[in-house]
Amino acid sequence: MKTMVALSLAVAVAVSVSACQTPQQQNALIGGGLGAGTGALVGSAVSGGNAGSTIAGAAIGAGTGALIGAAATPPPQGRCAQWGYDYNGNRVCVAFY
Repeated sequence: MKTMVALSLAVAVAVSVSACQTPQQQNALIGGGLGAGTGALVGSAVSGGNAGSTIAGAAIGAGTGALIGAAATPPPQGRCAQWGYDYNGNRVCVAFY
């Protein structure tokens, strides 16, 4: 039961931050989701099903997956089709062609 609650909470958090604007943000979200799932599986397998270890594995996996996903984003190809601004006010390209 606790695992289902934790999984439901993780899905709710993932859906709430799914409005990603740039390819780097999209890759970080996907990497975080895959890392959380893998970390939860590894944490559960190593601890014999302990809920605390499963949640810790999911948290560590999510952070690591998000970092790797964001770092693995290739540079954009082509020219910018649409400009936008990030939360610091810097002008960034949000769509390429």
